[in-house]
Amino acid sequence: MTLQSAGPGRFHLTLTADGRPVAHGWWGNEATARRKLAGWVGEYGNLPAARITLVDEETREELASWPDLVVGGPS
Repeated sequence: MTLQSAGPGRFHLTLTADGRPVAHGWWGNEATARRKLAGWVGEYGNLPAARITLVDEETREELASWPDLVVGGPS
């Protein structure tokens, strides 16, 4: 499953379950991507060994991850 905004975006969400990729999404706005991360936690957080990460594709920095909810950079 691939979830994506209308065009390519800088902020990339990845959902894995049991170490396998399940979904990806790209957004051009960081605030939107962070809202999507929260939505994905609610929607997919019950998958076995689920992990969701938000990466700034321009800087390659991991901005947030769940279940750790390690958050860096401005929100």
